[in-house]
Amino acid sequence: MASLLDPQARGRVILVGAGPGDPGLLTVRAVEALRSADVLVHDGLVDRRVLDLAPQAHRISVAKKRSKHSVPQDGINALIVAHVKTGAIVVRLKGGDPFIFGRGGEEVEAVRAAGLPVEVIPGVSSALGAAAEAMLPLTHRDWSSAVSFVAGQCKGLKDQDWSGLAGKGRTLVIYMGVATCPDIAEKLMGDGVAPDMPVAVLERATLPGSRALRTLLADLGPMVAREAVQSPAIIVVGEVVALSDAQDKLANWARKAELMLGDEG
Repeated sequence: MASLLDPQARGRVILVGAGPGDPGLLTVRAVEALRSADVLVHDGLVDRRVLDLAPQAHRISVAKKRSKHSVPQDGINALIVAHVKTGAIVVRLKGGDPFIFGRGGEEVEAVRAAGLPVEVIPGVSSALGAAAEAMLPLTHRDWSSAVSFVAGQCKGLKDQDWSGLAGKGRTLVIYMGVATCPDIAEKLMGDGVAPDMPVAVLERATLPGSRALRTLLADLGPMVAREAVQSPAIIVVGEVVALSDAQDKLANWARKAELMLGDEG
């Protein structure tokens, strides 16, 4: 792997994982890449303190929000390729890790198709950072031997096959699920997950104003509405949630038996 500071290594792309927000969670190599950048193409959720590590770079925001992209993915690919062809070192900075729901694979394909060099620097994924801050172990010898990551904002959510991803001995981590959490809860319970399965919502993890909230699966949608949870947030479903430091947010814990009984009551 060539040194990022090699003056001969011009005209290339470096995909960098910015981690879950806190600049202290960047890798050493990520910081090195930021300091070498001529052009910084960044997502909207990247913390400003991370952007400030590249004061020399020309910044281009390609922020994405639900159902609204400032620049479509094809446009981002073309933008990156165009700048690299001028001989620039282009750092494509993504929240979390580039290869976990970051469209990093698509951008690597586009750069390679153009015959240009590309490197990927991994980052601490949003789920791992959020779970660590909430003291929520995603796996545990006594409670969970498997963990799955899914996107909660995908097309045709109700038609996705999530059977077996959540339940006893398993942990399910859902990215981008705040807007669709009522549908998510309904889908999981329809697939047989118990209504009283613990669930956590980890909002703005590692950033100022972060919250870790805990309730039961049947109360997920109502709790998100009551607490006015905003993206970015991670949803964790599984027995390991009970081990976390998250605040209990079930409106009335006396409802637990009712939720467990469901329609039988």
